[in-house]
Amino acid sequence: MNLTSRHLEPRVHDALNAFRVVVLHGARQCGKTTLARLITEDREGTYVTLDDDAVREAAVADPVTFLTTQGFPLTIDEIQLGGDRLIRAIKQIVDRDPEPGRFLLTGSTNFLTVPNISESLAGRVRILRLWPLSQAEIVGVSPTIESWFTDVPMTNGSGRFARDEYLELVCRGGYPEIIRLAPPARDSWVESYLETVTQRDIVALADIRKAAAIPRLLRWTSASTGQEISKTNAARDLGIDRATVNSYLEWLETVFLVHQIPAWSRNLAARATRKAKAHITDTGLAATLLGVTPTNLRPSTATATGQLLESFVVNEIARQMSAASGLRLDVSHYRDNHDREVDLIVERKDGAVIAIEIKATSTPSKGQLDHVRWFRDKLDKVSPDSFRAGILLHTGSQSLKVGDRLYAVPISALWSSDDSDL
Repeated sequence: MNLTSRHLEPRVHDALNAFRVVVLHGARQCGKTTLARLITEDREGTYVTLDDDAVREAAVADPVTFLTTQGFPLTIDEIQLGGDRLIRAIKQIVDRDPEPGRFLLTGSTNFLTVPNISESLAGRVRILRLWPLSQAEIVGVSPTIESWFTDVPMTNGSGRFARDEYLELVCRGGYPEIIRLAPPARDSWVESYLETVTQRDIVALADIRKAAAIPRLLRWTSASTGQEISKTNAARDLGIDRATVNSYLEWLETVFLVHQIPAWSRNLAARATRKAKAHITDTGLAATLLGVTPTNLRPSTATATGQLLESFVVNEIARQMSAASGLRLDVSHYRDNHDREVDLIVERKDGAVIAIEIKATSTPSKGQLDHVRWFRDKLDKVSPDSFRAGILLHTGSQSLKVGDRLYAVPISALWSSDDSDL
């Protein structure tokens, strides 16, 4: 069986060479176990999984003996099932022997927010996130987003992707198991997957009194993907209180089904919003939850198209950023009380900024960059030389320069300058 090369793999090896413990966390079925097994084999280590009842019981009953009788480096899959007792034993071992690369831990919940793990391993651990497959990984090219700070890709109108093909990608998503499934089987897989995560994983870790509300909240969030979440509206629509909405949204983030994009922090306008935008972490899941298909999304009047396409692009960029080898990149969005919005702002650690608008249109126009143009001019005044590019990502084939540091390029430029095939 051919395995897709994961962009994060070199970073995991680098982390194991430098840190005593490395945590690789991410959603269930995103490929953590496969990647962890490959890395363990490369390093001639030992792999165990706490999904195995007997292994978990042995690890929890006598964690020090369990850990010290295994060969190092030791990979422990689904570490959250071992709880604080196992993590504290790992801390004791690596404090006695600080050699790098002793443990590779994987988890399907956010390591820093699991309530049954209070020990953070601060100063001893490197935490990396694995997302579902990016389109760049699927077609076998390196991440491109870092290079956009100096060289916006121009395809000279040679793009081969049609709008309908983008809609296929949106509805397919990036879970490795789903890539090779036909749509009917894909829907069944998603339904079983979500039932496992929302009704088993979350309920096992949390004091959930209204478990049936979790999938309903996830569906509600899917319909609102790419927007600022109103918890008051969610509580009203779902018939639950606001505190429950807040708690359950946090759990959906903990199991990596939802992620939030914060508001941009520099103060260009005194009344800029400080609310985060919520995105479903995989648009294939969202499409199944909403019951939409590429055919449903095709009409220009389909309200879900723009939102799902925006989340698809945001997720692609986030997946590429997680594996970027250069300077750290952060993402945010901008909106103010004059309804000026920028879908995504990618900021490098040194303050360099790219502003991105995402449109479902196949016929881009420079007017669709009006808010980015305003953002550029404001930023030029308060922080000269930090604005590097404003980019309209669209579903057409043309690449155009439409103004000073302003460009319109196909979405597929994110994974190939010459638009590789699906």
